[in-house]
Amino acid sequence: MFLSKEDYEEPRCLLCKPTEVAPIPVGRVLGKLDEYLGKNDYPAAERHLKYWLMEAETGNDKRGMLTVSNEMIGLYRKAGREQECMEAAESVRNLLSDPDLDEEVTRGTSLINIATGYKAFGKTAEALPLYEEAMELYEKNLKERDSRLGGLYNNMAITLTALGEYDRAEELYGKALHVMSLNENGETDMAITYCNMADLTAARCDTGTEGITLDAEAERKIGEYLETARRLLDTETLPRDGYHAFVCEKCAPTFGYYGFFADEKELSERSEQIRRKL
Repeated sequence: MFLSKEDYEEPRCLLCKPTEVAPIPVGRVLGKLDEYLGKNDYPAAERHLKYWLMEAETGNDKRGMLTVSNEMIGLYRKAGREQECMEAAESVRNLLSDPDLDEEVTRGTSLINIATGYKAFGKTAEALPLYEEAMELYEKNLKERDSRLGGLYNNMAITLTALGEYDRAEELYGKALHVMSLNENGETDMAITYCNMADLTAARCDTGTEGITLDAEAERKIGEYLETARRLLDTETLPRDGYHAFVCEKCAPTFGYYGFFADEKELSERSEQIRRKL
């Protein structure tokens, strides 16, 4: 087993005031983070990010600080730790006010991360305007097939569904599917979108009374969406990596909720098998 530098070296002295920027190795930081997240090793991922945040702060690397803080939002969101997620989101917002970080795509990505964190902890109304601004920045600066657009449309549609804006949500899901279909291995993300569209269909049947009663048309559409999602996840050319395991794990409960118990079981088992091999 090989130790990387951060496993044994203490961070640089925080009392030392840097005279120039000492950038952290962002690619290596994110690569190692993906390894931890692929194994659902959240404690190791947190230690890793805290170490590199300290290194970035010590080295006066504002872009590094922004990158790591954005990743901390996602980590704490997945771990269900609201206070830490909100603190990381506030750190990102403060960094975005720095003129040295005034880059439109970077700002858009950061706004999406903050909004997704807000949405995860019920701050739906606060999330929507952040998504709106991010969409304006992305559509202005990114090409049509850029996968980041697909992710934005998908997450924003979830928020719109929660706010009852079903038609806008459906339109954005359509845009997300189009973008994802243009990308290699886009089937994985398309499967998530089809699961979300099943939830959108169910939400349309919610009358505000106790429980949701699906009509025949809704049941038919939900069944079609989930069958499509499963077919996409079974695409033979997809890499069975940590991300695929994460998506299978994320989609499995949706199948179970709508009565597709065999699919739920198989996807959960697939996720576990992949993680054991990582």
